[in-house]
Amino acid sequence: MPDPTSEFDDPTLAEQVEEYDRLFGIVGDGVIGAAGGLAGTALMTGVLFVAAQVGAFSFESFASLADPLGLGDAAQPVLVGYLIFLANGMVPWPLLFAALMEYLPGERPPVSGMFFGGALWTGFVLGFYTGYTGLTLALYLGFTFVAHLVYGLGLGLVFEYLATRPDSLV
Repeated sequence: MPDPTSEFDDPTLAEQVEEYDRLFGIVGDGVIGAAGGLAGTALMTGVLFVAAQVGAFSFESFASLADPLGLGDAAQPVLVGYLIFLANGMVPWPLLFAALMEYLPGERPPVSGMFFGGALWTGFVLGFYTGYTGLTLALYLGFTFVAHLVYGLGLGLVFEYLATRPDSLV
């Protein structure tokens, strides 16, 4: 009967197993990132919804995301823009967070995520500004900042939960 451990003595097979594990880890990180991004974007949308109710944010500004892709003339440009916003919240931002997490302040991923969300806010607050003034401007700044903090919190909580489970994907 052949020794089951002898197959790993073959360097080619060992490299294939290592590469498979690395690929599985990358895909696993992507799944965790997408789940965290979805949770964070859902939380953020809730805060933005409250801001819209008090007149401090307009979901119409999401339509501007559809324009660079030539989708500004779509039947529902706000919906298309929001889907682009959601995709960005689920793919590139979580991947960047995963890459930078260990360099961000905070002992735990949720705290690091809040710092990350605060950094993302600096671009959002300028990109989605639609001419608010006075109290409405202060509310816009406050609500969008809180929205980004909860995005980072949600992202970090999911990263922490899924990455530390005993049966984790990675």
